[in-house]
Amino acid sequence: MKRKLLSLAVFAALSIAGHAQAQTSVQTYGLIDAGVEYLTNADAKGGSMTRVISGGKNTSRWGFRGAEDLGGGLKAVFGLEGGILLDTGAQDGALFKRQAYVGLDGKAGRLVLGRSFTTVYDFVIKFDPMGFAPNYSWATSASATGPSKYGMTTAFDNLIKYSGSTGALSYGATVGLGEQPGAPNDGRKYAGAVSWANKGFAVMGSYERINGNTVAATGNRDQTSAFHIAADYKTSSWRYTAAMRGYKLESGKAATPDVRADTYWGGVSYYTGPWTLTGAAYHVNVKNVAAGKDADPTMYVARALYALSKRTDLYLAGAHVSGKNGQLVGLSRDDAGFGTSQTGITMGIQHRY
Repeated sequence: MKRKLLSLAVFAALSIAGHAQAQTSVQTYGLIDAGVEYLTNADAKGGSMTRVISGGKNTSRWGFRGAEDLGGGLKAVFGLEGGILLDTGAQDGALFKRQAYVGLDGKAGRLVLGRSFTTVYDFVIKFDPMGFAPNYSWATSASATGPSKYGMTTAFDNLIKYSGSTGALSYGATVGLGEQPGAPNDGRKYAGAVSWANKGFAVMGSYERINGNTVAATGNRDQTSAFHIAADYKTSSWRYTAAMRGYKLESGKAATPDVRADTYWGGVSYYTGPWTLTGAAYHVNVKNVAAGKDADPTMYVARALYALSKRTDLYLAGAHVSGKNGQLVGLSRDDAGFGTSQTGITMGIQHRY
């Protein structure tokens, strides 16, 4: 009898465990990317530099994501994702700087709360020929002289984010709450986007607005806005991409001019066997600055990627940027410029798990 009871208990435990496993899933994932970069005009003296970098093609990261089936096509979802500086092993910002959210996913769409990438980021990333590469892409922001990099915001804190789709149409919206007592619009952020894709052709439009805090002297607040329009066409062997961003900073401070800049980019990729060959160009047209102070930089990029497997790639990328009016420019969206031109070559490896 004791053996029968023990057998029944073990069977019941295994059945419950199997049922729970079928209903709930948690995945550990990551992307590990490192390379060696040679860079000219790497300091104010015009010196060159060779360095090991983290995230030449995509930012290194690690994380957890999971879902629980609640029945009726509804799931509870969560995600925790942090960045890694692979050249030093250090943590890139807060523990889960990239994403930390929980929410619901069902037939009506997906709604999450916490910190995550904005709707604009989610949509624009699909229309960058370089795939938002830290080396070298200006689809998020450019490295050019001025009070801003004329870019978009990649993630919001304190967000409420919705995404959904109907047939070939995808859409979404994000609100980042400013959480300012007595001033609900201070620090508030908005983002929205829509795209349509069918038979290899896709188009996209997006808009975001970022509020600053009210300036006591004027009663106004800084406000930045950015819109994107883009198109993409892909066949089995070729991909063609074109996009632009219109950026505007409206200053809430007295006697401070607004800033405007438009960023344009386009690229072509060719796929043959394990190889992906990409050429791209990015240009920033800076507006509303003093005469002779606009850099209007242009960056040209070429990259060869070789897939060793479905998860591991080798890549070689080269880029050159130049500006005008003696203004400082740089290749990376993360680093300051030290010269009127810069050339970089990066060779690296990326593994996804």
